[in-house]
Formats: sequence, structure tokens, C-alpha cells
Amino acid sequence: MKAFVITGPHRAGVEEVAPPVPAAGEVVVDVHRAGVCGTDVEFFTGEMQYLHDGNATFPVRIGHEWAGAVASVGEGVDRSWLGRRVTGDTMLGCGVCDRCRDGRQHVCAHRTELGIRGGRPGALAEQVAFPARLLHTLPDEVDDVLGALVEPGGNALRAVRGAALRPGDAVLVLGPGTIGVLVAMFARAAGARVHLMGRDDRPAAFARTLGFEGVWTEEQLPDLPWDAVIDASNAATLPAKAVELVEPGKRVVLIGLAGSPSLVDTRLLALKDVTAVGVLSASGGLEGAIAAYASGEVDPRPLLAATIGLEGLAAVLDGDRPDDAGPGPKVQVDLRRGSQG
Repeated sequence: MKAFVITGPHRAGVEEVAPPVPAAGEVVVDVHRAGVCGTDVEFFTGEMQYLHDGNATFPVRIGHEWAGAVASVGEGVDRSWLGRRVTGDTMLGCGVCDRCRDGRQHVCAHRTELGIRGGRPGALAEQVAFPARLLHTLPDEVDDVLGALVEPGGNALRAVRGAALRPGDAVLVLGPGTIGVLVAMFARAAGARVHLMGRDDRPAAFARTLGFEGVWTEEQLPDLPWDAVIDASNAATLPAKAVELVEPGKRVVLIGLAGSPSLVDTRLLALKDVTAVGVLSASGGLEGAIAAYASGEVDPRPLLAATIGLEGLAAVLDGDRPDDAGPGPKVQVDLRRGSQG
């Protein structure tokens, strides 16, 4: 089968590889769509931290935002999965440790991460092997485009839940990229008054088209009592800014990751009695994202800028934007499109 393989920094392409065979407890999925994420870009450039701390090594087969249909099942898997449209978690815990048994499989010390950690081949390929226990069924209302947006949506939904928003609360989202806009969408669906802060650039211009109360630069930001500040950026300075901006006794949620350590004055956290919540992964948010998409409560389709074939992926990871791309931040690969870019 065809799979996208990164063999080193800025060295990648489509290769013919052996198709997966489902192990006991696994299925093999025919991948229909897969999204391209900032993590994938970091693997392509060689900047991904896991490459430097030993949790990943080249070659890497990326892809963790996906939708497809079950093609075969391994030993011990119910055959009713066959043909079912599905997506799945990125964080694949061992299933037997205390963290996994406690519902914290996404922070299992022995986890693999699909297309990211521990050599687990990802979904930017014609097929992917996946544990059946971590599959999520996609209803008819959630097509493949939406299905491949469930994973980032689950991340965003968990961030909004972490903010403990009430209807009418004012929430500020830092960083109007894919996750930031999805956070804003889920927060608006929860009844919050949503503002975003970012640079005066293309992502901010796109966010302004989506009907939020305000999209600001730091210099323009109004002096409002923020009931929650959610940092979805990759700026090392913004976690501290979030603590500075949030109302005393309220919440800061940290879902963005900077490339260098972020410094927060914990004295200010304590003196303002602020709750800080960290969010890693979509685990626990996938079913909620699927339900929100199915009902139309959240519609992430505007985020999709372009759909390409697998052969066009290397150029996108290298920073090229497809000629027919719309204003949104997200590119998806259609695995049934053939070899066209």
C-alpha cells in the first residue's frame, strides 16, 4: 500500500509499504481522510521534541487526525466492526496500568501515539492498524471531512470543559489557529461571549469572518473581566499573559505548546486564586466532538482550506499552500484521491 514516510528532516515522500495485519484486539481501517497538523510539520522539519528525547525516531509514518472504514479485524474483535465508519484516539495506552484503568490512558507511561510516539504507524496511508477498544463510530451526519476533524475538535472541547464556562461568561482565546478557532466554536456553543487574540495576520483575518465578538491584537485587546483565558498558541510568553489577564478566582487553560519553556509567576496564580488547567490530547473529548458535529451545534467545515492527494503532502509540510486553498487553516489528504497533489 501507499504511505507517507518521513526519513529525516525535510526528507519525505510516498512509499510502497507492506499493508498492516491486525494483531489480536486490533482492526485495520481503510483510511478515507486524514488531516495535516502542526505536529506533522514539526516531524518534517525535525523540530518535534519527541525526536530529541527518544520517544520517536526516523523513519516516521505520520497522521493522527483521520476517518475511515474498518476493513478487517484481528483475533478477539467483534466482527460487527467490519464496514463501520470510524475514527479513533491518538493516545494508545497500555490498557492495564493504574492510569489506564483510571481513565487516564492518554498519560499512560507506556503509551504509543498514533503517527507520533513509539513507532506506531500513522494514518497518512491507505490503511492503518488500530486498537478496537479505542475506536469511535461516526454517524451518517459526520462525513469523512468532519470525521478527520474530530481529533482536533476533541482537544478543543476538553479545553472548553476545563474552563468551566457558564452561559454569558467572557472567554479570551489566545491564538486563532486551528485549535484556537475550534475552542472558540465550542465555547460559543456553550453560551460564552468569545473573543480571540493573535497577531494581525492571515489566521486572525480568517477568525474575523466567523462572527466572534472580537478578534484583537495584544495592543487592541479591550480591558474586560475575562472569566477564562484559554492559551491555544505556541508563544512562550502567553501563558504568563493569560494569568495576568484572567479575573481573580477564575480559570486559565493551557492547551498550546511552545517550543521553549513558558514561564509563569506562580505568586500571581496564588494571589489571584487562579485555577490553571493543562490539556493533553483529545482523549475524553472525542465522543462529545462527534455529537456536536452530528447535531450541527459546532460546524468546523470553514476550517478546511484545501484537500490534496498523498503525493502533494510533502510540499504542504514544507510550507506551500495549495493554489486553490480557501482562507481556513486546515489541509486534509483524501486517501482515495489517487496520486494527484
